[in-house]
Amino acid sequence: MTEPHTTLEGRVALVTGASRGLGAAIARGYADAGAAVVAVARSVDQLEQVVQHDPERISAARLDVRDPDSARSLLEEAQATTVDALQELRSLVRGIHPPVLSDRGLVGAIEALAVDMKLPVDVEARLDGHPPAPVESAAYFAVAECLANAGKHADATRVTVQVHHADDTLHLAVEDDGHGGARADGDGGLTGIARRLNAFDGQLTVTSPDGGPTRVAMMVPCELSSAKT
Repeated sequence: MTEPHTTLEGRVALVTGASRGLGAAIARGYADAGAAVVAVARSVDQLEQVVQHDPERISAARLDVRDPDSARSLLEEAQATTVDALQELRSLVRGIHPPVLSDRGLVGAIEALAVDMKLPVDVEARLDGHPPAPVESAAYFAVAECLANAGKHADATRVTVQVHHADDTLHLAVEDDGHGGARADGDGGLTGIARRLNAFDGQLTVTSPDGGPTRVAMMVPCELSSAKT
């Protein structure tokens, strides 16, 4: 029964590797950094569950090995490394936040994206507070990716962005009047959005028949903080 040991070791390696790669992602721009932040946040949450909330699995891993002393030493080192990584990575996750989100909030940031588009973009949005910063960043980058797709690939003449919060869930939708045929598969941008939202138990649904329109609907469970904070 060495699977917990393997899983823990693998997760420690994943988080420490993600930490090293985060600086390079920042240098490539906020879009890449946003993807890295979401991936790191997901790894952090998984590690917390194993290290802090599931000690029996770690104990079992210590007992069922051929070399208990070596395994115990490795696990203790991994636990210590994980605690340090958790603290550092949570600071990084909090620190990477596009300035426009801090200055204007998610709705204002999306309105700024709309202004920069070459085609008309209607923004229908209302939020009575702020999502958690990592969720807000993920939502911002998701909408930015959808707008970029509409402008570059869809031959659209108009785009509508909708944002609201209901039933403890952030709802976003981007719809364009382009030629349709968009798919959230392979290694495309929509697949990347789905992966980032999944880090927060979010969902992405694409409706894009041939001939259009294309509608990308996104849902992320979260609470809003007060609009005054």
